[in-house]
Amino acid sequence: MSITPFIEEKSRQLCCYLHAFWSGALDYQELNYFFWDTLEEWSLYRCDDAEPYSHTERVFWHLLHQIHYWREDQLLNDDILRDELKQCVRFLQGGTVFPFDCIGIRP
Repeated sequence: MSITPFIEEKSRQLCCYLHAFWSGALDYQELNYFFWDTLEEWSLYRCDDAEPYSHTERVFWHLLHQIHYWREDQLLNDDILRDELKQCVRFLQGGTVFPFDCIGIRP
């Protein structure tokens, strides 16, 4: 089974969650819940481990890891970090080229 539909759906959701978080409309805890819910859904998903990564999948896993790794205040106030994460969001939304520093891998 292809993982593309899962990655596309979760990428759209992640972008929406991040926009809401950065605008103050979503609490950090909800962003954290999204992280754990996504991992739980992924654990139930069956895919061929040999399926190659797409750029979208790499950016998605990278961005998901970043929202969990950094503290709330860093996600909100570190301008350099926010710019990097926003570049990932723009890529997932089809608005920019692949950010080469994304090294996301499947959990």
